[in-house]
Amino acid sequence: MAAPQSRLPRRYRLVPVGSPPAAEPGPARPRPSEIEAPARVDVRTKRLLTRVQPGEIAVIDHLDLDRLAAEGLIKARVAAVVNASRSISGRYPNMGPLLLVAADIPLIDDAGAGVMAAVAEGQVLTVSGDEVRAGGKVVAKGSRHTLESLEEQIEEAKLRVGAELERFAENTLEYLRREHHLLTDSPALPKLNVDLTDRHVLVVVRGGLGWEEDLAALRAYIREIRPAIIAVDGGADAVVDAGYKPDVIIGDFDSVRDSTLRTKGAQLVVHAYPDGDAPGAARLDALGLPYTVFEAAGTSEDIAMLLAYEKRAELIVAVGTHASMVEFLDKGRAGMASTFLVRLKVGPILVDAKGVNRLYQSRVRKSDLFFLVGAALMAMVVMAIVAQPIHVYWDGLWLYLTDTWRALFG
Repeated sequence: MAAPQSRLPRRYRLVPVGSPPAAEPGPARPRPSEIEAPARVDVRTKRLLTRVQPGEIAVIDHLDLDRLAAEGLIKARVAAVVNASRSISGRYPNMGPLLLVAADIPLIDDAGAGVMAAVAEGQVLTVSGDEVRAGGKVVAKGSRHTLESLEEQIEEAKLRVGAELERFAENTLEYLRREHHLLTDSPALPKLNVDLTDRHVLVVVRGGLGWEEDLAALRAYIREIRPAIIAVDGGADAVVDAGYKPDVIIGDFDSVRDSTLRTKGAQLVVHAYPDGDAPGAARLDALGLPYTVFEAAGTSEDIAMLLAYEKRAELIVAVGTHASMVEFLDKGRAGMASTFLVRLKVGPILVDAKGVNRLYQSRVRKSDLFFLVGAALMAMVVMAIVAQPIHVYWDGLWLYLTDTWRALFG
């Protein structure tokens, strides 16, 4: 989704290259001095997004609120967000809080861990200023952010991002030493219901700037080539919403709708980690849905590409995958070794569709329109000249006019 950004300072607007400039901000919509609404409480923002309703207050515990979570809260049209943790810790310049406030959603930040226990699911809360009250009693107090206060924190974070980059690089190198087997070993592959041999495979992940536009830009490719579609977690919702059917849904299933999991013909593959932990299995067991387990190191999007590669796909087209340091920090990962190694391995057949919607935008020139209209008129004239019925009509009309003239004027 495209988050509302009209109130964002121009240097922070996330507008794809080639898009028309955003309209200048008008006066901000007035907000009530107090917001009273039921609360939805969860330490996992992704899990909360599956049940929060428009107009409710989201109570979360999300250090460094990432852009994807903020867009989800905006799309859910929450009335306010109360974050037990700091939405910007200062490690890196994350844009999530700025998007929330730009969308006129009050953000009460750093309210303290106690708020998660003090507020019950569905309890009516009142957000007034920087206070959160329940039943007339103050249960939490934090910082009420504005665009200006967030700008200051982001600028400070930019000054400190060098140290974070150094730690990120060190962690990546350390993980590379541990996970180098990803480049040489062939994992134990699950049996798939769809044959990927010599086929194009579209891997859809919900992440990265402009991923929805990239998926939409591939409509003609999907219609003509008909690739097999592997969706990673919430990417499956995007595939279904776009009118397609995923052949395989892979991940830990913490951010995908129940209705999508029940898509007819979609095979569910649970990502299990090398220690045997398979966090998605419990949910599928509860839903009574059959699934296959794929044990491999790395992120779910990494093993989705690895699965397509090892199943001898001809080409892998990736949409919405994570590649930058900020995107990985948004996901809470301290390094990107598995992603680096997997891309080295599948590189010869991998096409990253990030930004494909910006690659070419059709523009119709006035001269082209005039030429089109002129060509249509010329075709009509030619038809009038060569068409036999029109000849008969004109001959008849000419005879009628000639006879009338003679009758009148002798």
